[in-house]
Amino acid sequence: MGIFRKKNIRYYIDKMEIIQLTVHITGWAVSLDGSQVHFGVTDRAGQEAELTLRRLDRPDASIAVLGDDSQRQCGFDLKFTCDREQRYLLSVTAGTDRARIAVSPEELEREQGRRYVSFRKMVRMTTPSMVKSDLHTLVRKGPRALKDQWETRYETEENKYEKWLERHRLRQMPPLGQQPLISVIVPVYRTPEAYLRDMIESVRDQGYENWELCLADGSEDGGETGRLVEKYAAGDSRIRYLVLEKNLGIAGNTNAALHMASGEWIGLLDHDDVLEASALYEAARAMGENPSADVIYTDEDKVTTDLRLHFDPHMKPDFNPDLLRSNNYICHFFLCRRSLALDAGGFSPDYDGSQDYDFILKCTEQARQILHLPRVLYHWRTHPASTAENPESKMYCYEAGKRAIEAHLKRTGTEGTVEMLPGYPGYYHVEYPVEGEPLVSILIPNKDQKETLMNCIRSIQEKSTYRNYEIIIIENNSETEEIEDCYRQLEAQGLRVIRWEGPFNYAAINNYGAARAAGEYLLLLNNDTEVIAPGWIEAMLGNCQRPEVGAVGAKLYYEDHTIQHAGVVMKLAGVCGHVLCGMAGYDPGPFARAIIQQNYSAVTAACLMVKKSIFQQVGGLAEEFQVAYNDVDFCLKIRQAGYLIVWNPRAELYHYESKSRGYETTPEKQARFQREKELLLQRWPDYISQGDPCYNPNLTLTAPDCSVDYTR
Repeated sequence: MGIFRKKNIRYYIDKMEIIQLTVHITGWAVSLDGSQVHFGVTDRAGQEAELTLRRLDRPDASIAVLGDDSQRQCGFDLKFTCDREQRYLLSVTAGTDRARIAVSPEELEREQGRRYVSFRKMVRMTTPSMVKSDLHTLVRKGPRALKDQWETRYETEENKYEKWLERHRLRQMPPLGQQPLISVIVPVYRTPEAYLRDMIESVRDQGYENWELCLADGSEDGGETGRLVEKYAAGDSRIRYLVLEKNLGIAGNTNAALHMASGEWIGLLDHDDVLEASALYEAARAMGENPSADVIYTDEDKVTTDLRLHFDPHMKPDFNPDLLRSNNYICHFFLCRRSLALDAGGFSPDYDGSQDYDFILKCTEQARQILHLPRVLYHWRTHPASTAENPESKMYCYEAGKRAIEAHLKRTGTEGTVEMLPGYPGYYHVEYPVEGEPLVSILIPNKDQKETLMNCIRSIQEKSTYRNYEIIIIENNSETEEIEDCYRQLEAQGLRVIRWEGPFNYAAINNYGAARAAGEYLLLLNNDTEVIAPGWIEAMLGNCQRPEVGAVGAKLYYEDHTIQHAGVVMKLAGVCGHVLCGMAGYDPGPFARAIIQQNYSAVTAACLMVKKSIFQQVGGLAEEFQVAYNDVDFCLKIRQAGYLIVWNPRAELYHYESKSRGYETTPEKQARFQREKELLLQRWPDYISQGDPCYNPNLTLTAPDCSVDYTR
C-alpha cells in the first residue's frame, strides 16, 4: 500500500486496531510546507472524541517525502475510546489542507476476530516474490501444499498465539513431594461482579490445592461484592474475606490482605485478572526444586474483558537488574516468601499506583535466589480504565514508579538520576553520574583505511563532551604511504600510534593495545564507527564505574539508521547473534527493549567499555578467537567472574561493519570462522544447552525480532 496524498499532506497508516473500547492507530504524516500536523477524531454527528496522542521519531518518513529529516517527529500513536456501533473520521490537518480517514470499530473488531486476515489485507501483504513462491509450490508440491503455505502466511497473529498458548498449557499435574501453602492476596475495591467472579474461579480452578485466597475489600460496606465473596467463602474454607472499615488505598488494602495470609509464600493477584490453571502448581514445583528461592515470577499476557482473546505475550528474561530499573518487567505473576514480604515492610502508600513496583524492588534487593518460570501463567485483563489497555489512564502510577526507582537507588547506595521516557509511560532511564574524570583509553585497530579511520576520529573529537581520553591507534600491517602520512599527522596532534606486526588477530591486537594503555577504563572501538550521541562516553563510563558492572555496550546503527547492535543473544542464529538487528532505528521494539538499559550476556566489541582491572582479571580477549566471537567469549568470562554486562542505548554510534577486513568470503576465512564457532560452543556449552538467561526460551532463535517461536 503506497503513501496517501492530499495536496499539502503525505501520510501512511501503519496499524489500526481495537481492543475492547479503545481504537489504536499508528502511522506518520508529513506536511509539504512545514506546517504543524494536527489530529482529531469525530463521530458521525460531528462530536469530537477525546484522544491521547504521542508523537514518534520517524526520520525515515521525513526523508522519504522531503529529502531531509526536518519533520522527524512526524510519527504518531493515538488512541480514543469508541462506541462500537459508531463510525468515526480521523482528521489529519496541516494548514488549510485536511485528509479524512474512515474508522469503523465494528470492522476492526471483525478483522481481529478472524483466523486469517481479510482478502483485502491479504492482497496488500502479497509481494511479487510471494507470488513466485506460490507458483513454485503449486507446480512442485501441489494444491494442498499451497493451501498450507497460504494458511501459515495469512494467519492472524492473535490466532497463532491462541494456538501456541493452548499447546503449552500444562495438562498433567502429578502430586508434588512438597506442597507449601500459597496465600494469594487480592486487594478489592468496587470490583465489577463479573471480573471478581472470573478472578475467584481462576483460583478455585487451580490444579494445586494447597492455597488460600485472601481478599481485603476497601469498598466500605462490601455491598454486592461482599455478598458474592461470602457466598464463595461459605462453600470453600480456603477463601478468606475481610471488609475494611474504610478504603486504605491500593497499598493499604494490599497490606490488609498480606496480614490475613498464613502461607509460607504469597502471590500477588489483581482483582480483575485471572491465573492460568497450572500457575500455583508450577510455582510450588519450582519452590520444591529450589529451596533457596525467595522470589518467583512468570511470563504473562493480556486478555480481553470477555476472556475470549489472549494477546501481547510478555516473554521475560531471567532476573535482569538493569531492566528492572528501566521498567517493572517482572509485574505478574509475582510470588515471594511471606517472611521476605514482611521484612521488606509490605506495600508503601507513598507509591500508590506503583506499589507493586516498589515492593518488587525491595524484595529482589533482599532475595537469596530469584527464579523466573518462562511460562505464561497470568492473564492481565484489559478494559478502558486499566493500565494494561490504556497506560495514559493512570499517569500518576508512572510518577510513583519513578519515585520507587529513586528510593531503590538510595537504599542500595547507588547514585543515579531517574528519567521517565517521554511518550513511553512506565519506562525509565537511570543515568549514572561519572565520578571524577578518569582517563579513558580508546583502542582503535587499523589497517590502511585512511578515510574510514579519520571519520571515526573526527567524530570522537568533534562530538564527544567527555574530554579526558586518549586515542591509541593499533596499526596492523598497513601497505600504503597514505596511511603513514595520516599517522604522522595524528601523532603531531597528540594521538598515539603503536604497531602490531603479527598477522591479523583482533584479540591479540586489542590485548597489545590494552597493555600499553594509560587509562583506568578501556574503550574498544572499531575504526568503521562514527559517534552520534555527544554523551556516549559518559553514558558508558557512568555504568562502567558501578562496582557490579564489568563491561558496557552501545547501540549501533547501520548507515541507513537501522539497528546493527542492541545486545548479543546466545543461541540466536545457531551460536549467537545481535538481537533486534535490522529493525528501524526509531522503533522502540517489543516492550521498548530497543530504547531501555538492560543486561545482556554479551555485547559487541565494536564499541565496548571495560574496567582495565577486569580486563586483566579475566585475561583479556582469548587469542584463539582471531576474528570471530572473541568479544562474546570475553563478555561471558566477565559474567562468569560475577559482573554484569550492561547495554546502554544512550551511547549511539554508526557502525559501517567490516570495511577494513571485508566479509568471510574465502575458503580459508570460512574455515577459520567455523573453527572459532566450534570453539565457542565447546567453551560455553551451558549457554547452548540451557539457553541465554537474558532471553526468553519461548522467543524465536531464527530471527532477531524477539517474536514468539510459534514452531515450538
